[in-house]
Amino acid sequence: MVTRRSRGEGGLYWNEARQRWMATVDLGFTPAGKRRRSYISARTKTEAKAKLMALRRDQADGLPVEQRGYTVREAVESWLRYGLVGREPSTVENRRIMAEKHVIPALGARKLVELTAEEVDAWLAAKARTLSTVSVVRLLSILRSSIQRAQARELVRRNVALVCQPPRGTVGRPSKSLTLDQARAVLTAAEGTSMHAYVVVSLLTGARTEELRALTWNHLDLDGQPPSVDVWRSVRRGGETKTPRALTWNHLDLDGQPPSVDVWRSVRRGGETKTPRSRRTLELSDLARDALRTHRQLQWAARLRAGSAWVDQGLVFCTSHGTELDAANVRRSFRAVARAAGLDSATWTPRELRHSFVSLLSSSGMPIEDIAHLVGHANTKTTEQVYRKELRPVLTKGARAMDVIFSDQAR
Repeated sequence: MVTRRSRGEGGLYWNEARQRWMATVDLGFTPAGKRRRSYISARTKTEAKAKLMALRRDQADGLPVEQRGYTVREAVESWLRYGLVGREPSTVENRRIMAEKHVIPALGARKLVELTAEEVDAWLAAKARTLSTVSVVRLLSILRSSIQRAQARELVRRNVALVCQPPRGTVGRPSKSLTLDQARAVLTAAEGTSMHAYVVVSLLTGARTEELRALTWNHLDLDGQPPSVDVWRSVRRGGETKTPRALTWNHLDLDGQPPSVDVWRSVRRGGETKTPRSRRTLELSDLARDALRTHRQLQWAARLRAGSAWVDQGLVFCTSHGTELDAANVRRSFRAVARAAGLDSATWTPRELRHSFVSLLSSSGMPIEDIAHLVGHANTKTTEQVYRKELRPVLTKGARAMDVIFSDQAR
């Protein structure tokens, strides 16, 4: 006589519709009071019994019981919805696009408990044939984080993505720089456009686009200070002045301060530059100073036109309503300038103005050590990994060299 299983031992039955043996185990209740069950299917009764016994052993050992119907899509979508809280909106959007374009279409239908490391390796290898190494690493990170979140909620026991390593992807588009003739053409094409001051300052200072988008008028000194002497002390009692006999070198400024820009902020989270050491103060060339003065007048006119719609954030480069520029807007505007200059606009981006700054200074004969100093590099071997912090004195060599290079443009 067949006896009924006791409560908690699970059930075993034949599913006519699926033509498979089914086993179920109670997993308790949800916070809403709904019973949770885990379902297992097998072709034979013996196989279903073995799976049921293994599931019961895991329960007895206190191991999490996997949700066998939970898919990779559900794990990724849950991570996108709840796992990116507090991250920058641009980061959230980037991860969402990558997940929806590359992860979910390829692996989304796969049950998470059945996903194997070999399948993940094959997927990454296929992506590496068309994507850069950075993109492949990011895809693996999305999958790992999604499975880790599911793992913490006892939806899967093992994170197979942790044993996989990202392969090397395709070689990215190499950076390039403008020649002197191309740089002159770009400066000429930018005249009269909203991008003129942006292009001039980027090309003639080497500042990153993320730094310029966060630049405020408070961080600009367009006038500088002439040489001066502070007659603050004398040999009289109490140090009061009558004659300059007690003048010290500390009270003399024989050089003054040239017009300068404080590259101290960026649009990164918290307003920090790429690294704290990349903060620096640079002298402005005559061409850059004049372009910024004209830009300030144009911005005041735009502010009057906008009226109450203007959002005062003190930004040097902003939208027609005073708000922060989006990276895509800067890219489109710069490509329009590049097109007017006779360049292939699809192959040029604003960040290459920084590369052009380095290339033009190098071509002019400036020592590489000075160039590395101007762009914030600690030494000549690094590009954007190790930076040197220097807020004062103002670095002058780049501005003077640029004035010589673009002397015709300044006239």
